[in-house]
Amino acid sequence: MASPAPLIALRDGIVEALKKVVGGDLIAHVFAVGEDSITVRREAVAGVMVGLRDELAYQQLMEIAGVDYPDRPERFEVVYHLLSVTQNHRLRVRVLTDEATPVPSIVAVWPNAGWLEREVFDMYGVLFSGNPDLRRILTDYGFQGHPQRKDFPLTGYTELRYSEEDKRVVYEPVKLAQDFRSFDFLSPWEGADYILPGDEKAGGTGEAPGKGAPTPMTAEAVKKADEAKKAPPPTPKTTDNGKQTGAGEKANKEAAKPSKDGAKAKPAAKAKTPATKKAEKAPAKPKAAAKAPTKPRKPKAGGDA
Repeated sequence: MASPAPLIALRDGIVEALKKVVGGDLIAHVFAVGEDSITVRREAVAGVMVGLRDELAYQQLMEIAGVDYPDRPERFEVVYHLLSVTQNHRLRVRVLTDEATPVPSIVAVWPNAGWLEREVFDMYGVLFSGNPDLRRILTDYGFQGHPQRKDFPLTGYTELRYSEEDKRVVYEPVKLAQDFRSFDFLSPWEGADYILPGDEKAGGTGEAPGKGAPTPMTAEAVKKADEAKKAPPPTPKTTDNGKQTGAGEKANKEAAKPSKDGAKAKPAAKAKTPATKKAEKAPAKPKAAAKAPTKPRKPKAGGDA
């Protein structure tokens, strides 16, 4: 693949069309990696954008990016990325400026340029004349400097933290602890020429102080140590087949026969409780004779019925 970026369709006659539309404001035209880039005069960028939109059908402003070259007199490049939806073509437009010279805003051409110009201003400090709301958009309130400039320190100038005493977020100058910033860049296998913190507590290693880490084992020694650590092979089973276990039809018939002790044994009598034994010893009581049914008495004469 020639380019890691998506391929952009070529546009026939774009060079002549750009020269015609931009005219004397065109400083340079470069075709590289399948893309067209032009550099125009800073003061004429707004008019150039109107011509590119109306005459060459670049309908959309996709992005505004900043680039910092500290060694140049005009250290900043403001890069506009345009897209022609109808022609399926992209165009990159560049202008040069410095820290004090503003670039004309193109908010009147593409309204979305307002936020994009604010981002370039916040990150690089590029000024845009005519922007209706040129404020910081990414950094915090009161932030000092512009983070994407090449001379801006990676750690910044201030750091913030929450103060328990003040019950709010406070800003403080960056303080980098130097305790762990003494690097000797020696090979960890050879070890340092001095006693590392903590090595004096090792004890029992058999090494003289100041020798650093022990020499690593060779590949052959590592292989032997790994083999020594391997688990022993599993013990083979001794009941994997019928001959070893005694199972089979013959064994089943033998198991079905009653044992000699079992054939002579008598069933055990049930244990009797003391109450049962006492009831068995007591004499049986004779049963009472059945009483004959009584006849009803006749009523006496002269009495009430």
